[in-house]
Amino acid sequence: MATEKQKDVKIVVFHYKPDSVIADTEEYVHIWAGKNGAEKFPGFTGDDIGDNISGKNAYYSELSGLYWVWKNMKTDIIGSCHYRRYFTTSRFPLSYKIKQLFYYPVGIFKKRRGLIYTLNLKYWKRKILTENEVLSILDSYDAILPVKKMFKYSVEEHYRRYHNIEDLRLTERILTEKYPDYSETFKTVLAGNTIFANNMFVLKWEMFDKLMSWLFPILFEFENRINLEDYKEYQERILGFLSERLITVWIVHNNIKYRELSLIYFKKLKSQLHA
Repeated sequence: MATEKQKDVKIVVFHYKPDSVIADTEEYVHIWAGKNGAEKFPGFTGDDIGDNISGKNAYYSELSGLYWVWKNMKTDIIGSCHYRRYFTTSRFPLSYKIKQLFYYPVGIFKKRRGLIYTLNLKYWKRKILTENEVLSILDSYDAILPVKKMFKYSVEEHYRRYHNIEDLRLTERILTEKYPDYSETFKTVLAGNTIFANNMFVLKWEMFDKLMSWLFPILFEFENRINLEDYKEYQERILGFLSERLITVWIVHNNIKYRELSLIYFKKLKSQLHA
């Protein structure tokens, strides 16, 4: 029987165009989400081969990459992050904690909770979550998740203010039809003011498969009942927005034992990489 140390760990990094990369260790795999037939680029795997929804990336965002991973990859442990957002086990440095004190009077503390915004690529690159850290954490937990995003309002009210609330209503109807036992959990999450944002996580493959098998039938049914062309600009990422709420519902409903980790957010990434 394989020990935890022998398990294969892959953390996919979703990019929306090929560029320089930050995480360059073996466990990090760089996926071009939304490649959709574009010319290949060294170091990047497109989400447009095999079973895929690459052509719908504008609406599914990083979920087109997640779908491709689910259908075309296999590993013992799978993670999801973004080209400039990475998990870290490192604590906030004292200088950053002091800086956070100024977030309260300007009203952005909740928005930046659990996020290390930095321009220091050289220092924080060394603090990105490693394979050994993943194995150590998952020896005691079922999942690694980002620190919950906290809203000023309830999850439902936040959605009403920034999106079309009818989309959330439709999602609830579909969820009730397909998975009626999740209905009360959905209401509980909407009444609260936190979600697990960015569709980021690290899971053992079996749990990842269960989550994807639950999630995508809801999203595909939602797509069947609306016209995607009605969604423009920021709102195009509709299915990505809904997924963040749904993944939170799944985590809560299944009593997943998780550890929350902060995220390193590399600001002005492009200018740093090419400096």
